[in-house]
Amino acid sequence: MALPPLSVRILGTGHSVPKSRMTSEDIDRNLGLALGQIEAMSGVAARWVCEKETQIDLAVQAANRAITDAGIDKNTIDLVLGASGLPYQALPSTAPLIMRGLELDEGSAEAHDVNSTCLSFVTALDIAAARIALGQVKTVLIVSSEVASRALPWATQPEVAALFGDGAAAAVVTASDSDNSAICGRLMRTYPSGYEASSIAAGGTRINYHSDPEVFAQNTYFRMDGAALFKLTHRHFPAFVQDLLQISGWCEEDVDLIVPHQASPLALEHMIKATGLAPHKVVNIAAEFGNQVAASIPTALDIARRDGRIKDGMRVLLLGTSAGVSFGGMAIVV
Repeated sequence: MALPPLSVRILGTGHSVPKSRMTSEDIDRNLGLALGQIEAMSGVAARWVCEKETQIDLAVQAANRAITDAGIDKNTIDLVLGASGLPYQALPSTAPLIMRGLELDEGSAEAHDVNSTCLSFVTALDIAAARIALGQVKTVLIVSSEVASRALPWATQPEVAALFGDGAAAAVVTASDSDNSAICGRLMRTYPSGYEASSIAAGGTRINYHSDPEVFAQNTYFRMDGAALFKLTHRHFPAFVQDLLQISGWCEEDVDLIVPHQASPLALEHMIKATGLAPHKVVNIAAEFGNQVAASIPTALDIARRDGRIKDGMRVLLLGTSAGVSFGGMAIVV
């Protein structure tokens, strides 16, 4: 059943990456592997990695670019949503630091975080659209910033570690002034049976660092069961996409462009085959950027906009999966 569209629009976008770019051949040399081995295992040719930059540095740079692209006064922003899978620190949330980094006037906006791991940007966009539609806010800044390189399992799963890269992306969202820009549908479904398939166990309340620092340290690395994730996605994701299209009142032929989470080159290839979506409509930057966690979707969105692949009135599908495991998507007329 199609639901009434939400009359909001993405007014501006921006993304940023660190200065340091690491190729897969660089990793081969560091690990003493044959040249080409890491790229053959992961499909990723290069990724950007923070050396001196912080997560906040990337976030503020991406946000400023989105604000400039939108052509707005930054102090008209009512809400700053930090939409990252990995926070800057456990407490407080990251968004107030982004607001401070942007030098927004004290008390001029509210700022807090939204976390649904790799789908955090889509979730934040959903929240922003609802708040705007209810008249609670007028202008929302969403920022996804990730330093995924800090917790990678190079010693145990180099093929997994090689998938990830650092980066940030942002979007300014406002009410639409015409019928040509709207969110026509959104859908998220969660399959908690896959909770352990992709995780960093330490950092929350699960493991007490003060009583068991060794166990805490052992669980500070990212772990992934690729076979379990593949099985769950293969079983449920194609039907999820069809249900999202139905809710939106669209069919596959209506979609002009697909902006997916850049989980991995192999994951994108499988998604295209499993769903039957047209390959030429898919924005694919995974091989050159890697998996930037929550920043993947908005980075791909910004690149598609700046490359002219997204034009006013086009129908764009945001799609992704996240740790947990959740599937999420949104159908947007830009």
